Amino acid sequence: MTAAIHGCSLALAHAPDLVRHGSKPTREDAADEIKPALRTFEEALGYPPHQVFIGNLAPGALWEIERPWWKSAAEPKAEGPFGVFVAQEELYSRMAAADQFQLLHLDGREATNGALPVYRNGRRAGVMDRAHELDESLSAGVLLENLACKATGALALEHLLGRTGLPAEDLPYAIGCGEEAVGDRYQRGGGNLGKAIAEQAGCVNASGSDVKAFCAGPIHALVVAASLVSSGVYEHVAVVAGGSLAKLGMKFAGALRNDVPVLEDVLAGLAILVGPAGTGAATIRLDAVGRHRVGSGSAQQAVLEDLVVEPLGRVGRAILDVDRYATELHDPEITEPAGAGNVPQRNYRLIGALAVKRGELEREKLDDFERDRGLPGFSPTQGHVASAVPWLPHGIEALRSGEIGSTMLVAKGSLFLGRMTELADGMSVLLEPDA
Repeated sequence: MTAAIHGCSLALAHAPDLVRHGSKPTREDAADEIKPALRTFEEALGYPPHQVFIGNLAPGALWEIERPWWKSAAEPKAEGPFGVFVAQEELYSRMAAADQFQLLHLDGREATNGALPVYRNGRRAGVMDRAHELDESLSAGVLLENLACKATGALALEHLLGRTGLPAEDLPYAIGCGEEAVGDRYQRGGGNLGKAIAEQAGCVNASGSDVKAFCAGPIHALVVAASLVSSGVYEHVAVVAGGSLAKLGMKFAGALRNDVPVLEDVLAGLAILVGPAGTGAATIRLDAVGRHRVGSGSAQQAVLEDLVVEPLGRVGRAILDVDRYATELHDPEITEPAGAGNVPQRNYRLIGALAVKRGELEREKLDDFERDRGLPGFSPTQGHVASAVPWLPHGIEALRSGEIGSTMLVAKGSLFLGRMTELADGMSVLLEPDA
């Protein structure tokens, strides 16, 4: 059986009062410093990259909008063909609904005994309690992160089920692919938020598990899901993830230095439905999966040769035989003020340079590769969320309409951050129209 992607939904939740609880703002006690640079809901909603994220604008529209994008305003629609944008109040309501252990209290009480204060419009709204006085994995801060992740992942999954028409009770399996660590002191990342998200979305007959691979997690999970479907184990599998609260405000210092608003003020969720081929669904080429091998080393050229050149060569394709590449789609207006440059642009130049080296692309056309075969960055910088997936719903429609004949999702990860290996990571997969 051939596996295919039946739909992808993306969700954004505005969370300005949670930015203070991001890892870097917390470490630097920067809540007061950040507060004047936070956006209103209307400003965040009309931000052009956010409208691209939920499908109300095509990615290519960003090439034509003068930067800085944060000074421009797209038509502020809270719903799009590929997802939704919700206000902080709805996020809080969804977090409370997902809190089965009654640890989140939005009743104005003060923080005591290890609880974490939670704010609304800059004023104390309540607390997140810890679940154990000695277990760091059950501290209030970690639980708040995981609860936000569960709520945003469920929001995306609910949208996906509604959009594809699959009844919630008919989903048999969900794979979580976020970067959170759900567990306790005996198994700190033992987790399984995938199953918790499925439960929250009403998938009463689903089971699930999690796949972890830092930023490359979603593509690993997509390949696992496609393998389960193609082998007949499950008819449908959902790949799900919520946002990373720890990464809110991560690059706030660079933003403040350059008089830029703190754009890392949203949590993102994603959900992908994989099922049998047919009815126009985008085919997943499991014979063209790229993987970063242990022996390849971490040089960027070696990584991209593993992820792009090798899998394409396996099916008789060259770099220019792929119409559109999706890589790490980080919004450059977040990364550039922090000194990290334009991440997707850098990746496309590397892929284009590989094509030049292989004699597939004329050197004078290298500067055109980004626009011809790539995409502008438009994703929140939430690690796993930005890795190729934000293009997926756009790509599915482009494949279905015949606008493109192929697209490749290329994700990279930083395994060395966990201090257990010096390796990088990566996985890619080729998608084509329904045969």
